[in-house]
Amino acid sequence: MSEWADWIGKSETRQDMITPGLLQRFCATLDRPVTEEIPQGLHWCLCLPDTPTAELAEDGHPRKGSFLPPVALPRRMWASSSVAFEQPLQLGDAVSRTSTIASIEEKSGKSGDLVFVAIDHETRVDDRVAIRERQNIVYREPAKTAAPASLASNETPDLDEWDWQQKIIPSEPLLFRYSALTFNSHRIHYDQPYAVQEEGYPGLVVQGPLMATLLLNLAASEMGANRLYSFSFRGQAPAFANAVLYLVGKRSAESITLAVLGSDGNAIMAAEAAI
Repeated sequence: MSEWADWIGKSETRQDMITPGLLQRFCATLDRPVTEEIPQGLHWCLCLPDTPTAELAEDGHPRKGSFLPPVALPRRMWASSSVAFEQPLQLGDAVSRTSTIASIEEKSGKSGDLVFVAIDHETRVDDRVAIRERQNIVYREPAKTAAPASLASNETPDLDEWDWQQKIIPSEPLLFRYSALTFNSHRIHYDQPYAVQEEGYPGLVVQGPLMATLLLNLAASEMGANRLYSFSFRGQAPAFANAVLYLVGKRSAESITLAVLGSDGNAIMAAEAAI
């Protein structure tokens, strides 16, 4: 029997409410106007873990073994998600989210040992399901050496194949505000010495769900609010504060393709959506 067998099926339920203050802070963080419609992606700011500060691990995450399994590998990242938006959320909604560990899988890759934890989230308003999500978290070995600092690039990738385009430079305040919105105290997003010296990154790491939210925001600006039924994203490479990113998208008869690209044109995040 797998050492993780007892963790499969473990679940927890959290409660929250969509308040005017949350909506205003979410929109201010993304530099978007406040409307009566709740933007897709705001659900990542709801039903958050509220672990006391004294019970956080060295990396800023809640200590392993409360809900998530006690994986020995130290580096944790949100690798991907698949989301179904079944009903739009509304201002004033009282929501509940039930999270269930669906699977735990050990693998070995070029970077060493990996553990993937899949979590199913079901967000409800009263007796109706509003959002379903499969989230995949990856745990990795310690970084062997610190990555060299990346130099700012003046390159502009060829974006001719993309119908929707937006250039952004994620700043430290943007990362800090999004961490505050999501009550995320993972130090790689705000503590540069820790990110560089302990986890081997060249700078502060842009949150995966922040980039996914920016892609949802791009789709909404092109198609209107709450148009997407499904949205999935997968991280391809880390992005760092103050480095230029390109949010891009295109629509075909079958689907919507979205991506976050670096200045070299390589994909940092790949995403697909449908209406």
